[in-house]
Amino acid sequence: MTLRIVPALVLLCLVAFQIGSATAQTSQRMVVNADLGQDTISRHLYGHFAEHLGRGIYDGIWVKAKSGGWQVREDVVEALRAIRIPNLRWPGGCFADYYHWQDGIGPHDDRPTIVNNLWGGVTEDNSFGTHELMDLVEQLGAEAVVVGNVGSGTVQEMSQWWEYMNHPGTSPMANLRRQNGRDKPWNVRYWGVGNESWGCGGNMRPEYYADEYKRFATYLHAYGNVRPFRIAAGAAGDNYEWTEVMMREAGSMIDGIDLHHYTITGTWEKKGRATRFTEAEWLELMKNSLRWDELLTRHSAIMDQYDPEKRVWLIAGEWGTWHEGEPGSNPGFLYQQNTLRDALSASLALNIFNRHVERVKMANIAQTVNVLQAMILTQGEQMILTPTYHVFELYSVHHDAVSLPITLDAGRYEHGGESIPAVSASASRDRDGRIHITMTNVDPKQARTVNATLRGQRASQVSGRILTADEMNAHNTFEQPNAVQPASFNGARLSGERLTVQLPPKSLVVLELR
Repeated sequence: MTLRIVPALVLLCLVAFQIGSATAQTSQRMVVNADLGQDTISRHLYGHFAEHLGRGIYDGIWVKAKSGGWQVREDVVEALRAIRIPNLRWPGGCFADYYHWQDGIGPHDDRPTIVNNLWGGVTEDNSFGTHELMDLVEQLGAEAVVVGNVGSGTVQEMSQWWEYMNHPGTSPMANLRRQNGRDKPWNVRYWGVGNESWGCGGNMRPEYYADEYKRFATYLHAYGNVRPFRIAAGAAGDNYEWTEVMMREAGSMIDGIDLHHYTITGTWEKKGRATRFTEAEWLELMKNSLRWDELLTRHSAIMDQYDPEKRVWLIAGEWGTWHEGEPGSNPGFLYQQNTLRDALSASLALNIFNRHVERVKMANIAQTVNVLQAMILTQGEQMILTPTYHVFELYSVHHDAVSLPITLDAGRYEHGGESIPAVSASASRDRDGRIHITMTNVDPKQARTVNATLRGQRASQVSGRILTADEMNAHNTFEQPNAVQPASFNGARLSGERLTVQLPPKSLVVLELR
């Protein structure tokens, strides 16, 4: 199977119509300080997450070959390579603390099966394990973020897995790796010590987990040139006590702390639908996405007390929108559609991550294929790219670029007595000196004019691309796979240090200034 993307439908007429038909233009002001950037936007902020959940691994990434056995889906690999996926977090999620890695090595026919009681009660054959993961990330040109089992595992089990993957010489686990066909170590750096230990990973108190973390982390030894980058299970949302205890009790042994936050409408018990929602629910989702700024600010402030040098990364290890499953799907598979609303929600989060780069160095959207806010949906041999996939492609210009400070009069989007900032933005300068600005207008009805000043660097050319659609719930289907995709954007004008941008309603625009 190979990736086939139909050439983008030209949306320029749509953009012109939206700008011209808006009942009123609202002007916002922005300053881009091109001469003040210091911190780099790590490409790892654009990481991904693939859990043994529903059709994420099996049928999404790992499929039955016509000749028998299993193989990686080539079209999925090609699509992920196109957005320069920097890392892949695996095997969970909650599944990580049920996973015993030695069940997933050796000849496929000799591997024991496992019942995935967490997600749908299906039986897996363990045909996708350590070697298959590492083959996948090598094909992607990415790095693995492996999450070890603390909840139902042992210190010995985790330390042996680390040794199996990384020991370069003669050792029991390195010899076992060679018996299974891999001579050289994989040199995996990023290692999660458990997942959501406050919940599905063991229902632990932060004080108890801090002690367990230190015990497990002690036995992750450096091998050759590879030192473990140890990631502690962090808080859920605004559980600031968890971060306080972890930093106080174990901060000296932590390299990254893994914060999780999902964006939903409604309640955890009754989430809204992905494709059927009101404007009030549109606003609620965007409001919950913007909450990332508060969460990162407050967790960072706690970390600053114990780590003023900002050595420890704050990692958004699981994030994204979470809706009800699609009708007719297994509720435990978390399969949901993905609309323009999800795409703009993702752009809000990414803009916030880009602005918190002093502390926030990695993030993993949930999830890669067929689960939650996926990049890709599959159906048999068919594959479609979601609107969120296109956001990650557009934002790839920020990978390893210098974050540029901005000030923004965002304006207000109001509906039903509620209001949120209307415009979100972030900016960076790449190694070639090009400036990229990502701007999102979450107002679904009103266009916005952004009058920007570029300070500290002159530019003579501007070009852009846009992601938008007629309807708030526009999405790609297997019958219409290209309903939502980027197009050229000509709504930006540059004059000296002045930049004027006409942002259509419900749109994401990416600009390049040379």
